[in-house]
Amino acid sequence: MNQNAAKKTETSRQLIEVDNDIEAVNHLYRERRWGDGLPVIPPTRERVERMLGGTTRPADEVVAHVQPGFGAATVRLIAVNAVMAGCNPGCMPVLIAAIEAVTDPLFNLQGIQATTNAATAFLIVNGPIAAKLDMNSGLNCLGQGNWANATIGRALHLIMQNVGRALPGEMDRATQGQPGKFTFCCPENEADSPWTPLHVDRGFKPEQSAVTVVGASGTLNLLCHEKDAADLLRVLADSIRYPASNDYWCGGAPWVIIGPEHAEIFAAAGMDKETVRLGLWEQSKMKASRRSMRDLARTRDARTAELGEIGPDTLLPISPTPQDLGIIVAGGPGTHSVYIPTFGNTRSVTRQIKT
Repeated sequence: MNQNAAKKTETSRQLIEVDNDIEAVNHLYRERRWGDGLPVIPPTRERVERMLGGTTRPADEVVAHVQPGFGAATVRLIAVNAVMAGCNPGCMPVLIAAIEAVTDPLFNLQGIQATTNAATAFLIVNGPIAAKLDMNSGLNCLGQGNWANATIGRALHLIMQNVGRALPGEMDRATQGQPGKFTFCCPENEADSPWTPLHVDRGFKPEQSAVTVVGASGTLNLLCHEKDAADLLRVLADSIRYPASNDYWCGGAPWVIIGPEHAEIFAAAGMDKETVRLGLWEQSKMKASRRSMRDLARTRDARTAELGEIGPDTLLPISPTPQDLGIIVAGGPGTHSVYIPTFGNTRSVTRQIKT
């Protein structure tokens, strides 16, 4: 096999015989650190072959090499981890696109997987495939209860660990981590959004499906009962401004998940998504003096080329441009939105979902 072909396929794999008992399989997986601490579905040959039926891609094709260990994520290995996570075969195209997205250099998976920060991958699904998989974009969309949301997010994180070799305490150096390292996935609530969906903003057709990955450091609930759009925008912007933030240090790419009720208030006032984005960006600028002295020095190192000389009164934007601040609409009834800070040195990446 020539070198170019070797990059596209990988035929070597190991089959392990173990008692046909779920407890025996889970004991083996715990011993070898192949799981995430939760019980796994045994990836038998039959289950993996059934999972492979969800895609037309060759089983031994290498989709990408996953940082930081640069293991080869073949379609088969993606299927193995999908079985472990409890996915159904229809999830395979989403996972393949997600692996292509997280391994894009712009996402900086190397940094995200090895940092002491809590950062991990958050998946946003757009397009018809979300309804086809019965994903939840409404009430509790970031929480428990939906099979597709939970298992797709879990499968991606298992691949990041098992293929990327980011074992906690070894290559994964997260000081505390976060629950999103188990699973972190939801679709945009396109039906209840007054604006164009994310994948259309990024150049895809409404009838196409896409997945976007975000290097998320966690979530912050934004509760505001205000019905005046300008005041609501002010409060949301002020709420995402905090000194101990990677985004202000590096010039990041954070996200706001706007609840449908908040989105309707903005839309009723004639505010489109770009108006809201610009308002959040402008009004979330923070005085450099709010950062600690040491962190301000790091900010100067990271952002002087972008912002010029940084003094105590310099207003630091949360991201280099308004366009770096991501917005989607998701969730159900209630006066809540969600702020998602990021690793900072990362950019979201979108890939089309294909069978």
